[in-house]
Amino acid sequence: MGALAWLIIPVVAVLLAAGWAAWAQRAPKATGDPASLAEHKRFMAAMERTTAGSATPGETSGR
Repeated sequence: MGALAWLIIPVVAVLLAAGWAAWAQRAPKATGDPASLAEHKRFMAAMERTTAGSATPGETSGR
């Protein structure tokens, strides 16, 4: 009976690992969320505005 218990542990571990591997390899879902895309575009526009007027690489700003 003790040998059966020691055999069940690796069998369960293999089954869990196989289930996790199958779940991890599934195809990603396409979100297509328009609100998320609009938010990303606003973020990119804000980043371009803040970096467009920055100092040249050799200069320090604020001094």
